[in-house]
Amino acid sequence: QAIQTINGHTNMSAEEFTNMIFQKIDVNNDGELTLEEFINGVERDKDLMEVITKSFDLSNVLKVIQSG
Repeated sequence: QAIQTINGHTNMSAEEFTNMIFQKIDVNNDGELTLEEFINGVERDKDLMEVITKSFDLSNVLKVIQSG
């Protein structure tokens, strides 16, 4: 939920957000993400790469804290 808030993805529940991520990058549909699936999935998906990049950018965290 924190990652959703930081990155502006508050229009869906944490479960919906997680399901979206798994649908995009769990290529063998086993319900688990290997490091290889994660890396390949993030590299293939521009939007997901942006979410991950923002998650490591602390300026977004500061904006959320400042806005209350």
